[in-house]
Amino acid sequence: LSLALLSLMVFASCKKNNNNTPAVKDMYNISASMSPSQETGTLAGNPTGSGTVTGTYNSTTNLLQYNVTWTGLTGPATLGHFHGPALAGANASPVITFTLNNNGNAGYAAATVTLTDAQEADLLAGKWYANIHTQMNGAGEIRGQVTATLQ
Repeated sequence: LSLALLSLMVFASCKKNNNNTPAVKDMYNISASMSPSQETGTLAGNPTGSGTVTGTYNSTTNLLQYNVTWTGLTGPATLGHFHGPALAGANASPVITFTLNNNGNAGYAAATVTLTDAQEADLLAGKWYANIHTQMNGAGEIRGQVTATLQ
């Protein structure tokens, strides 16, 4: 009888219970819409430009793949970054600098980078923003808060 009870206990403890096991999610889509209205300072030249951020983040490999586009700036982009940690309306230091590809007042940046654990936490918490700077608006001409959504 003892052997039968022991066998039953071992069998019961090996039973899979998928109801309490969370699904593994590691891929996120990232996005942002950039505009002058999201900048925190005073802008020169009445800018009307816009931009977008798209990409993916893999939390298993820590790889962020991003594409940033912009158009309608007051001049060529001079700098571009992801900044953080900061919520909308607050400022922060750059965490990733874009390699700019300008075509007049439009352009793009694209890359794949590896994030630290702290950068990942800030990105997934919505504490990053993208910012494109111009000569006329050196502190930033268009800005957008980055969101990360599970795929």
